[in-house]
Amino acid sequence: MIKSVSIVIPAFNEEQSVRRVIEELRELLNKQAIAAEFVVVDDGSSDQTAVAAKSAGARVIRHRSNRGYGASLKTGIVHAKNDVIAITDADGTYPAHYLPQMLDELDHADMVVGARSGANVKIPLVRRPAKWLLNRLANYVSGRKIPDLNSGLRVFRRDVVMQYFPILPDQFSFTTTITMAMLCDKYAVSYVPIDYRKRSGRSKIVAWDAGSFAILILRTAMLFKPLRVFIPLALVCLTYGIAKMTIDMMRDPNISASASLALMGAMQLTLVGMLGEAIASRLGRLNPQTAFGVRPKEITEFDEEPLVVEELVVKPAAKAATPYLVAKN
Repeated sequence: MIKSVSIVIPAFNEEQSVRRVIEELRELLNKQAIAAEFVVVDDGSSDQTAVAAKSAGARVIRHRSNRGYGASLKTGIVHAKNDVIAITDADGTYPAHYLPQMLDELDHADMVVGARSGANVKIPLVRRPAKWLLNRLANYVSGRKIPDLNSGLRVFRRDVVMQYFPILPDQFSFTTTITMAMLCDKYAVSYVPIDYRKRSGRSKIVAWDAGSFAILILRTAMLFKPLRVFIPLALVCLTYGIAKMTIDMMRDPNISASASLALMGAMQLTLVGMLGEAIASRLGRLNPQTAFGVRPKEITEFDEEPLVVEELVVKPAAKAATPYLVAKN
């Protein structure tokens, strides 16, 4: 069981809630006998966020200007003292009592995410359509069902996440990118259903951020699964080219320029996608575990009680052959 953890809390103008978040977490972890380090990254706040966090006993690291949610998480992860990292928001939306369960689950996973699918989830209705569409897109790219793409409550080991720092954005899409990257690289990602409280104060996410998230998912797909992007585009061009060529041949025994361009485009898109997939696979992406392609947490040893095998009875005529059992690994 994990006995020490660094909790990284990015904060921007959250003086009203950050102290309460820290105190709630500390009380819970003390009861569980888990030593916790609290690292609050004040991302250029104009209020007393840093003072409130310091008065609650947290280490406070300040950005001189507002650099973004992802940049704050990177700063906190780099400065954390423990190998096990937990991240949460400073606005009090994520209940603390799920954290011990998530830490226990980390023994069997590389990252544990609090999926906002519990009985009491207060996500604004205006965000739900965009959230649903983004989840469908992420599921297609990763080839996995993702219960929550960008939850801000998660636990992981520092070395696993730091290898992705070059591609992790400085804005809110940090959590989306690390989820996609780890799933595409076949890391063991577990989900724990959690509730989600109503936010205190005004959200920093605006409506047009959904477009940025969609572009980010496609960008991540280009880095890890290029064919997932190029093959659908190639199929669209191929379908149009064949349909247009058929119409052209029925009207006039000549193939139009648009049909030719569509067919050539389909071929080029397929070849570029195959080249991108080959490069991504050959370079091993950013995963140092290239020999296996997965993290050790994804490969577990079967430790159930062995099956009882009945004793073999050898007839006199078969004594020349010694019976044996072969155990397959």
